[in-house]
Order: sequence, then C-alpha cells, then structure tokens
Amino acid sequence: MKKLQYILMAIMALGLFFTSCTEDEEPFETITENDDPRILDPIFSDGQNGELPLIAEIERDGNITMELVVTPSAYSTVTWMIDGNQVHEGTELDINLKAGTYLFKVLVTTDAGKSTYREGTVKVNPLAEDPWATEQGFERIIVPGGSAVLYGDNLNLVNSLVIGGKTIGDLNYVEGDGGNYIEYTVPEDLSVGQYRVLLVDESGNEYGANTVTVTQSAFVTEGAGRANPNSEWRLTGLNMDQIASLTIGGETITDFAEQSATELVLTSPDLEAGTYSLTGKTTDGNDVEFYSKGSVKTEITVTFSSETVLFEGHHYVSWIFEDGNPNKTFNLIGKDVFASMSAGSTLSIYYSIEPADVDRQLQTTSGWWTMLPGTEAVMLNEDGVVEVVLTQEALDLIQAQDGFLCVGHGYYVDKVTVN
Repeated sequence: MKKLQYILMAIMALGLFFTSCTEDEEPFETITENDDPRILDPIFSDGQNGELPLIAEIERDGNITMELVVTPSAYSTVTWMIDGNQVHEGTELDINLKAGTYLFKVLVTTDAGKSTYREGTVKVNPLAEDPWATEQGFERIIVPGGSAVLYGDNLNLVNSLVIGGKTIGDLNYVEGDGGNYIEYTVPEDLSVGQYRVLLVDESGNEYGANTVTVTQSAFVTEGAGRANPNSEWRLTGLNMDQIASLTIGGETITDFAEQSATELVLTSPDLEAGTYSLTGKTTDGNDVEFYSKGSVKTEITVTFSSETVLFEGHHYVSWIFEDGNPNKTFNLIGKDVFASMSAGSTLSIYYSIEPADVDRQLQTTSGWWTMLPGTEAVMLNEDGVVEVVLTQEALDLIQAQDGFLCVGHGYYVDKVTVN
C-alpha cells in the first residue's frame, strides 16, 4: 500500500513539473499573413435576379455604421469604398451620406497580397420635407448642352443643382398633371461619365438626388422596338445626328429621310414578319445605344409585321381631364373603319408610358365607355403593346355605341394596327 502511495506522489510531482514548464512558454499565433483572408462578420445576404443585396437602409439624418470581423486580423488591411471611391480604412465605419442609393464595397487585403471582398447597396432615404428627385425613365441620361428634367417631390424648394461640381442656377419648376419636375440645361463642358446630383435650397442646404449619366453617344430612346416592312420608321433619342448607319436583318441602312439631334426617319427594309437584331454605328465608329426595358443596350430585337396601320402619332390619354378635352380619351379611329373588319381580327395598340404619372392603366371601350367583351384594364409599367381580339360581339358593340375608345391614365397611344 505504501508503495502505491509513493507511485501516486511521484506522478503528481511530475505533472506539476510539466505544468510549470508550459506556463513559462509564450502563446503562439496559428494564423499567418499567408493564410487566405475571410470576412467572418457581418454576413452579406445574396442578391436576387443578378442584383446586389441591400445591406443597409436608413434615414438621411442617421449614420451608416458597420464593424467588420476579419481573419487574419493582424495581417489584413480593411478598405471601404463607396461608388468606387475609397472613403475609409479600418474595421469600423461610421459615415453620414446624403439621400440616395450607393454601391458599397469592403475589401480585405493581407500583407501577402491576398484579398477578398463583399459588396452591396446602401439606401439612404430622404426626410418627408426634403427636396427629392425620383427616377422615372431615361431622363437620367443627359447630353452636354442639352435640355433635361428631374421629376420628384418638394422640388419647388430647389434653388440650384450641382452636377459634377458645376452649379446650374437657371431652373424652371413645372407643376404638371402627371407630376412635378425641374427643367434645366446641362452644362456644355460637363465630361462624359456618371455624377451624383445635389439639390440646393435657398439657404444653401444640399440634398442628395442620386445620379445622372452624361453621354456623347447616339442614344435611341423610342421607336426601335417595332417596324412595318418597307414603310416610314421614326426613331427618337439623343445625339441622333451622329448615327451613320443601322443594320437589321443583315441589311445596313445609311440613307435617312430626316435626321436631327433628336430624331431619325428612314424607310424600313422589306423584311418578312418576324424578329430581327438591330445594331448601329455612329460617325466616329462607336456603337449606337438603345434604351430597352429599363436598360441600355447596343443590340436589341425589332419585331417586323405586316399589320395595317390605323393610327400613328403620340396621343396622350388621361381621365383626369374634363369631358371635351381631346386627351381624356383616344377616339381617333372612326367606327366606319371597324365596320369593314371581320371577327377574329387582332387590334394591336402600341403605347409608351408617361414617366411622371402613377397608377397608369389602359382600357378599350365602346364610345359609351362600355368595356369591350373579353377585355380588362391593363396596368402599365413600361412601353409595350396591348392586343385585343375583336369578337363579333365587340364589333357589334362598337357600331351600336358610337365607336371605339382607349381610356385610362398615364400613357401615349403611338400606333394602332389590325391584323
């Protein structure tokens, strides 16, 4: 028994010896500058449909605050970037921004040159009483020396604009039925690029208004989506006088009936009904740009059809007008035209939206505002076409109730065809 006690005491002494040795040793770091960098916190969510995630949303009287946990922390540099510009270095960010949507990127780089990053958008909302400019369509793409507009709220408080460091003081504030806006002239010496807009009130206070893009390129905004074979084709946009050629269906067109800074008129090629690729070149060899479905492209699809054109123009429709105002309805196709149509014909109504209007919709009715059989109100969010199959019941209703109308709010009837 005594022998067992001696053995236990020896083991305890040996344990104390090893403990005292390890306590004297310095702790050591297991991560080095050669390890891959990682952002441990916060975790940015994944974007959807190709869009970057929204990582923060605040009011403009608050600050964007964020703290990053990274590894290897002792060997990494953290760089914060907003809209591509470095704004801070370090793991903690605390910054105030004017109203608008910003592209955020945080970059972690190790001493060995390895790096990783996270990116997303930050939304800073204006206060209720602030001047603020919304984005309606392609009005944010502007040309040096050209006329431009900004839609928004409380714009009557704006005394001047600042774009690219240049102050624009000659503003025209307009209260329109479809929304309020500011008209201004773009400075002629403004270089091509993207700039944040500042709205400045009479006291010199500055408010954010997101960005505009300055372009010198030929930019087609309307008319390029559809055409009829061997007929007049009218395109509108910016810098249209720079267009040297358009190529569609393998055929290049260089002769134009009319050409100005805002409009191009040509005879469309004699193509069979179908869809074709459309591209263009400017006089200096650059690609023509096209505004299509909310984005800018250098190649779009054009639909050719052999439809009979019943109307072509740009007729605004809104039920806000009083009876007797020509823009309360679209009534420019007489009922005698429908008398010769056969049941089963398709009426195509090509429209473009008024960006300043909200709750836009289109309805097709008789002359007495009776909705045509088989149709319903169509909500409008972008330019497009509404197709109506003319049943015999619909054709009879048009004859019995004084014709055909397009009613609703917030759009232009640009063309009506029948096939």
